Amino acid sequence: MDVVPGTGQAATEHGGAASRGASASPPVSFVEFFEAWRQPLFRAVYLMTGNREEAEEIVQEAFVRVLERWDRVAAMERPEGYLFRAAMNLHRNRRRSLLRAPRRASEGASADEFTRADERDAVARALAALPPRQRAAVVLTELFDFSAEETGGMLGIRAGTVRAHVHQARRTLRDALGDRDG
Repeated sequence: MDVVPGTGQAATEHGGAASRGASASPPVSFVEFFEAWRQPLFRAVYLMTGNREEAEEIVQEAFVRVLERWDRVAAMERPEGYLFRAAMNLHRNRRRSLLRAPRRASEGASADEFTRADERDAVARALAALPPRQRAAVVLTELFDFSAEETGGMLGIRAGTVRAHVHQARRTLRDALGDRDG
């Protein structure tokens, strides 16, 4: 008796899985079909994608497609073949879509958009590198226009300390980002 690769299931003379309810004859219900082929399909898709979440999504969508056509699929000699073909098509379509995405993004984006995105990233990194109190002081005063007194009240520190934090944060940000106003 042969074993179907990756499933640990015995193969029938038609190449289908014989254990756990899967056979070459059509299953009695979609639920039985699902139970018999869920794990073998997941293993196959996971081996192709290398990503558990992506494999689960593809398996789910493949079973939805089979369920939508269950009356026709159940009458097929090898309904599992239809299931696996649906999963392979979904995987191939996802890969094609992912390969086209960067090209579409770069075709529609101008150099200014890329520059702004790079600048936002640089500012976010520079802010993240500040000590927490300096970051809070500069964000509250510069981005939200709170006064030093209001900011001090929020942070539980004196207004003079807020001004000192903002001064030091500005210097650190200027050093990290360079003079971007010129």
